[in-house]
Amino acid sequence: MDLRKLKKLIDLVQESGIGEIEISEGEEKVRISRQPSGVPTMVMAAPAPHALPVDAAGVAAPVVAPAAQPAGHTLKSPMVGTFYRAPSPGSPSFVEVGQAVTKGQTLCIIEAMKLLNEIESDHTGTVKAILVENGQPVEYGQPLFVIE
Repeated sequence: MDLRKLKKLIDLVQESGIGEIEISEGEEKVRISRQPSGVPTMVMAAPAPHALPVDAAGVAAPVVAPAAQPAGHTLKSPMVGTFYRAPSPGSPSFVEVGQAVTKGQTLCIIEAMKLLNEIESDHTGTVKAILVENGQPVEYGQPLFVIE
């Protein structure tokens, strides 16, 4: 893919405020997504089976191991959707790190196909970590909370 096109796509992502864009051209595939800091990152998938992430200059980024999760029970997403910590934008979050929760207590909402699904705790304990940022997309089986 032409470097000028990639630069235009990066500028488009920065200016528009969209979170992610993915474009396929033949066998080449490019996905540009914004980090929470607002700096776009780009991953190019070549026809080769092992593609490495690259930065905006096209330089291969070092592979970093994910941060270790605290020990405890991990509550995973039962569906694909958008994660929300509160019932509405101005409302307080359902739970905070360090808060005690009981089995059946609502921890978050996942919006899927315009339906708001309350996700309840399947474990009694204390919230040790919230692993997803508010408003971020989540996948099926993705860890959401660590409860000890």
